[in-house]
Amino acid sequence: MANNTKTIRWGILGCGNVTEVKSGPAYQKTEGFKIEAVMRRDAEKAADYAKRHNIDKYYSDADALINDPEIDAIYIATPPDTHHFYGLKVASAGKICCIEKPLAPSYKESLEIYEAFQNKNIPLFTAYYRRTLPRFEQIKTWLDNNAIGTVRTIRWNLTKSASDQDLSGEYNWRTDAKVAPGGYFDDLASHGLNLFTFLLGDIKEVSGYSLNQQELYSAKDAITACWIHESGVTGNGNWNFGSHQREDSVEIAGSTGKITFSMFENDPIILSNEEDETELFIEHPENVQLHHVERIREHLLGNTQHPSADFSAVRTSWIMDKILGNLLE
Repeated sequence: MANNTKTIRWGILGCGNVTEVKSGPAYQKTEGFKIEAVMRRDAEKAADYAKRHNIDKYYSDADALINDPEIDAIYIATPPDTHHFYGLKVASAGKICCIEKPLAPSYKESLEIYEAFQNKNIPLFTAYYRRTLPRFEQIKTWLDNNAIGTVRTIRWNLTKSASDQDLSGEYNWRTDAKVAPGGYFDDLASHGLNLFTFLLGDIKEVSGYSLNQQELYSAKDAITACWIHESGVTGNGNWNFGSHQREDSVEIAGSTGKITFSMFENDPIILSNEEDETELFIEHPENVQLHHVERIREHLLGNTQHPSADFSAVRTSWIMDKILGNLLE
């Protein structure tokens, strides 16, 4: 950005639950950012959101928000099946953009979004905010300092029971195959798989099996996968959303120790090696996307490279498509 003192005026496209605490306030709290307007198809809900968050303008039409000359940047927080549609519109309008994860439900659409912004040399960010959370940055520091020697393997087991909503048959876009083919896998595993490439480097080969065991909804609910990072680290994951209990456990094993942590639970991170065992509890900020948004500002000022402003979100979509069997090559 040529003018470091310029306030970047943001518009939120899709001001649903994720924007109430996790992300929306982070844009308000970041110096040099202001939420100028929000959009939701239900005008009454859009007006209510704007009033509660002290935002001047609201829209019920996406094009009106995107083309508002007083908006410099757009945060797309709609369900993933609309990310491609709206992302291309924002790119066409020539505006800075941050898109909720996953970037799109497919590798093909994710690549098209990325290329649209690249072709116009416009910054594009994806809300893989775990890359900027201190808890996971500490794990990366341990790895970079060879605290567990040469990394050999990573494994992740994520299971949970069917929710009351799942059992009731009530509509949930997160389990609608037209919106999220992998169901909760799309929503949750995308975070972890993206983080693993941040911690251990890109994944070069991946395969998996996926099916619908419970038949409670149209999306997949049982997925297993194995992969190889370019560094030679092997990985495996198991995600099941009809299990008897909640479990969220990640273990990174090396030649001289291991690191264990939870992707979503509020648990300590544990480093065990030949010397000692270190247990750290690093609390997330109240607005969990705060560091992610602050780093967007630093990126736009030219002070640092944002860790989610590269090709990694597209690669994550490729990994997930491979696991779900949507890519044969």
